[in-house]
Amino acid sequence: MRSTLERPPAHVCSAFGGLDDVCEPLPGSTAWRCGDLVLKPVTDKAKTLWTARALDYIAEPGLRVAKPVGSSDGRWIVGGWTASRFVAGTPGHRGDESVLAAVKLHRATLGLPRPEFLTARRDVDAIADRVAWAELEVPLEETKGGRWFEVLAGARRPIRLPSQVAHGELLAGLLFDGDAAPGLVDFVPYYRPGEYGAAIVAVDALAWGGATRELLERWAHLPEWPQLLLRAVLFRLASNALNPRSTQASLDGLRVAAREVSGVL
Repeated sequence: MRSTLERPPAHVCSAFGGLDDVCEPLPGSTAWRCGDLVLKPVTDKAKTLWTARALDYIAEPGLRVAKPVGSSDGRWIVGGWTASRFVAGTPGHRGDESVLAAVKLHRATLGLPRPEFLTARRDVDAIADRVAWAELEVPLEETKGGRWFEVLAGARRPIRLPSQVAHGELLAGLLFDGDAAPGLVDFVPYYRPGEYGAAIVAVDALAWGGATRELLERWAHLPEWPQLLLRAVLFRLASNALNPRSTQASLDGLRVAAREVSGVL
């Protein structure tokens, strides 16, 4: 993996139409801002190419999308780097706006095909997602979320909604800038019902964003909402239990989310 201090080479900046002498690192990231461009080092070529095509596909006026920028010869990746337009803003705890952004996003991505690289994913979150949807069984550490998972899993019922590309990390990735539309700068895809992405946003907001059960109730009109919320909290519980670096604070937040979700089942 590249160092967070590695600067994009001059020929890379030039290929994407940027100037290397005005580049500065973005805090907490391996990315660099070069004027109106953001350059990111590529660690997964297949996911990077898919993300570029997905963000390029999205046409939704309710979202400020960090559109990918191709090189002068049409490539999305040059010298191990990719580029997109800069989107201003910072993450924020705006539960309802984030759920609404998820709803808009998943309506805008209905036509995207299932990413081929999803089948080969074996990371913690990919495994946790399959466990939550009863496609895989693995032991879960009881003291790190496994016990709550066991208690809630029995409430799963079939969900009769079509699968599509759904964002699994939207709350953490949205950028807010005053009254401007939320900014979308990345896409972490799963292939589930679109409203699953909104349910993950709601569970994350309960666990770590200060939201209350009223957030769940305000979006109860979404199809299969209680069952999607259940899958979302099971997903997060399984991920926490499987992650060797998970913390007590993350589990405490998930306990709150689990209690609130159980109250709407």
